Amino acid sequence: MAGIGFELRNILKKNTLLSYLEAYGLAAIIGSGPWVLSILALMLIGILSIGRVFPTDLIIQFLVLVTYMMAGSLILSGLFQLLLTRFISDRLFQNEGHKVTPNLLGCMLITSLLGTLLGGSILVVSALPAALKMTMLAAFVVLCNLWLIIVFLSGMKQYYRIVLTLLGGYGLMVLAAWLLPPFGLLGLLVIFATAQALITFTLLFFVLRNYPSQQLVAFEFLKRRHAFISLALCGLFYNLGVWVDKFVFWFTTEVSFTVIDIFRASYIYDLPIFIAYLAIIPGMAVFMLHMETDFAAANEQFYKTVREGGTLEAIFLLKDKMVLACKNSLYQIFKIQGLTLAMLLLWSEEILLLLKIDLAYLHLLYVDLVGVSLQVLVMAILNVMFYLDKRYQALALILVMAITNLLLSQLSIQLGLAFYGYGFAVSMLITTLLGLIMVNRQFNHLEYQTFMLQR
Repeated sequence: MAGIGFELRNILKKNTLLSYLEAYGLAAIIGSGPWVLSILALMLIGILSIGRVFPTDLIIQFLVLVTYMMAGSLILSGLFQLLLTRFISDRLFQNEGHKVTPNLLGCMLITSLLGTLLGGSILVVSALPAALKMTMLAAFVVLCNLWLIIVFLSGMKQYYRIVLTLLGGYGLMVLAAWLLPPFGLLGLLVIFATAQALITFTLLFFVLRNYPSQQLVAFEFLKRRHAFISLALCGLFYNLGVWVDKFVFWFTTEVSFTVIDIFRASYIYDLPIFIAYLAIIPGMAVFMLHMETDFAAANEQFYKTVREGGTLEAIFLLKDKMVLACKNSLYQIFKIQGLTLAMLLLWSEEILLLLKIDLAYLHLLYVDLVGVSLQVLVMAILNVMFYLDKRYQALALILVMAITNLLLSQLSIQLGLAFYGYGFAVSMLITTLLGLIMVNRQFNHLEYQTFMLQR
């Protein structure tokens, strides 16, 4: 993510209040933009469509179908996101920028094929109309490719174009849902698919212009000497681990019901968790700002000194500087996200009343806000591990998150209504504490592992 770090450092050099607001805003949108903006856009579409799309059940069906597409596309594309990111980083480090575009297109081709097979195999057993199936499949494949292209944002310099593209795409989606004549569920899905395609192809245009190549498609990122299978598994299981508690509630008949065809939802669980995810915006802003500036710079300086044969004293000093930057970054994330959590806990009742949501959701919203805040810390810890190239340790931590989230969510359902949401929150707490212990041990053995365990 060094590219965004360079840009943020340049903004902060102005040392003005406006520059800090600009840096935090840019970090928030780049860090959490597509996911959070999509939640906001879908919420607005739901609000604006009430009374225009009849019956109102169609709006609920639309939101549920989009949620399934989001979940499936994030999990499937997660198989390639980190794998491709590492490949591109290595190629740019070796001044082989001409290999970026062909391998991106090759990865998009494979992802599109897998997305078509996965989406098609699920939709073929459903009884939805053919037009709905085709629109959903197209939107699903586009989403899979959008998450892949997002990984290139950090390496590009046109951040404001990227931000405007995201805001413009989701803004047009909301505007179209409001202004165009209502065509029911199919109309809403067509608007969603078109907006996602517009964002995807606009961002792809930026990538193609920044990394020109005479080759169209390449699959070097899958070659054994370039492919890090551990990273592919990290991306897959992280996204699966984040969504597994939702799947547990969706497919447990006691706490869910069928919304449309084979697609189920759990109203008591879904609404609070998706509202809570909006709380990650401040934490993600601080995460991007500090991790991708202070810690990234210290990490780069440490390994540059090691590669160039610096003195042992200099290496020790730079290692201490990197540890201090990591501690400060985690502390800043904890502080800002903690303040955000405290304010939202105080205002939770008012938020539900403003959104005209039953206060019966209040307790679950409290728990979900804590869980989502802890998830920001988990992301920061994993980011540190990836910078230190501790891929297998990161995979182990992600597996702990996924397994505990699965088992504890199932246990929470068995324990009853008062325990809903605790599976997710406790899972994130366990993962955070274990991750801090692992990162501390990694820093304690950093010099030995840097010099003695290189292959």
